[in-house]
Amino acid sequence: MSEFKGGYVGRIGRIDLASQRATDETLSPRLVRDFVGGRGWSAWIAWSEIHQSVAPLGSENKLVIATGPLTGLLTTASGKTTFASISPQTGIYGDSNVGGMFGPELKYSGYDALIIEGKAERPTYLLIDEGRVEFKDASHLWGKGSYETEDIIKNDLNDRRIKIASIGPAGENLVKFSCVNVEYGRQAGRTGIGAVMGAKKLKAVAVRGSKDVAVADFERLRSLFDEAMQVALNHKDLRMWQRQGTLQILDWSNDNDCLPTRNFQAANFEAIGGIDGYAMESKTKVSNKSCFGCPMGCGQFSIVRSGDYKGTAAEGPEYENAALLGSNCGLEKIEEVVHANYLCDDLGLDSISAGSVVAFAMECFERGLLRSEEVHGLNLRFGNAKAMFELLKIIASRSGIGNLLAEGVRVASEKIGKGSERFAMHSKGLEISGYDSRGAQAMGLSYATCDIGAHHNRSWAITYDLKVGRTTYGEDKVKWVIHLQHLRPMFDCLGVCRLPWLELGIPPELYVNAYTAATGMSSSLEGMLKVCERVWNLTRAIAVRKGVSGKDDWLPDRLFDDPVPTGIAQGMVLDRSKFEKMISMYHRLRGWDTKGTPTKEKLTELGLKDVADAL
Repeated sequence: MSEFKGGYVGRIGRIDLASQRATDETLSPRLVRDFVGGRGWSAWIAWSEIHQSVAPLGSENKLVIATGPLTGLLTTASGKTTFASISPQTGIYGDSNVGGMFGPELKYSGYDALIIEGKAERPTYLLIDEGRVEFKDASHLWGKGSYETEDIIKNDLNDRRIKIASIGPAGENLVKFSCVNVEYGRQAGRTGIGAVMGAKKLKAVAVRGSKDVAVADFERLRSLFDEAMQVALNHKDLRMWQRQGTLQILDWSNDNDCLPTRNFQAANFEAIGGIDGYAMESKTKVSNKSCFGCPMGCGQFSIVRSGDYKGTAAEGPEYENAALLGSNCGLEKIEEVVHANYLCDDLGLDSISAGSVVAFAMECFERGLLRSEEVHGLNLRFGNAKAMFELLKIIASRSGIGNLLAEGVRVASEKIGKGSERFAMHSKGLEISGYDSRGAQAMGLSYATCDIGAHHNRSWAITYDLKVGRTTYGEDKVKWVIHLQHLRPMFDCLGVCRLPWLELGIPPELYVNAYTAATGMSSSLEGMLKVCERVWNLTRAIAVRKGVSGKDDWLPDRLFDDPVPTGIAQGMVLDRSKFEKMISMYHRLRGWDTKGTPTKEKLTELGLKDVADAL
């Protein structure tokens, strides 16, 4: 293709598991021009190739694994890859972004992206080896955890450096919030992509390669990398990120009364000192782990050194693990959080949703909505770590009550009833991640309007709430959420991590300049934000086609009705009437109609006239 001179390999692999056939396709000019890479490509493929009637766990659903033009290049933290499909958890477009080394290796093997179709007759794993696709029998891997699966594949191939993405028993058993485990400790965690792989009988994807990726202007790219590294290495917070990673946010959230505690009943945790970053540093941390090209090294590798869980080893815990598996379930010891982290990774459970599901079950148990005999005789009270660990295994195996809880809190609450719906903490079926928004209206709006369901990585707006006031519902907050919903996806499309921008001050423009240096195609921050607006409207179009409307842009009753019980946010709730007005304002400012559907004019403006005509 003449449009780009580097950055992209120029090839997509289309893999049919049913026929065990792989073909190569050339990148289309529209994919490159209008959707850039990563999440953008995933959204377009989901719209254009997956019919609206396709069931998420049906053989006609597709799995997209997409890198970006900066993935694997000399750019800060350029190890990101998008895993996407129609989500079993929400029924709409779903994706999850993962770091590590898998994405760069996929490009070095000769592919920008993979489109995986059909269903294998028996358990299978894919070997992508220097541009060649092999279908390998995975019958001996079925039923094994992700850690053991990765070890066996590496031993079978006699290659300890090969990069592997795999599912655990939860994915095989079609747990709706099962994840993809990458390189032992990184996860494409959200929206149930692991269940899509399980439904396709796809146990793992292993990649290795040594091919070059062309760059249009290497000297310029190297200069930009040096500039970014200087910003990062001189930042005052770099050392703390290396010491504690995202776990340092736990104390910040607790101090600001936005830490999920006991299924979001409270917003601060009295035992915070037992599970925070300082507890990890002193009791379980062994070393740092870094993704491709990143100076932060925010991955923390932990080993439990004593007690009931001695020997447990896991990458983490990170903030979301400690918030949802820790304070949200009432765990008071870092060793317990590490063990919960390990179980979720090995079983293949999204730790955010898993923590929320367990906390929901605990509250139901304490309220008498679930009896002891219904939960396998477990004393399922907040803080009971052993009961929690058993429940995670029960969910992964879908045995007994696990079969219901494996559906997620939306479905579980509908089946249990008795008022449990009001404290099932989700939006559009995706469990809310680690921030209580009763005193954070912009963050609440972020969750309510997120295209994949309640996830903070689309728009982490809570710092704006703290900056401008925790009781205001103004247009400024709505505009800020929309801005973040365009800026943050840019990193997913480019194939880089957003943390060096967010936490170490690397300017977004620098990444845009790196894109130009890599590809030879001129762009600007404004141009990239327009791409991201296009992608956001496209994923909304998928949701609308699946039956979503403005009424689904909402939050659980708990956040409107149950005041924060203690702390500086004591007494705070979201105002239902004012929040409704924020939602309406959001739809209007986006150029959507009163039902929350992108208008034909907006879609046409964004170069999506064909989408408008189909919608």
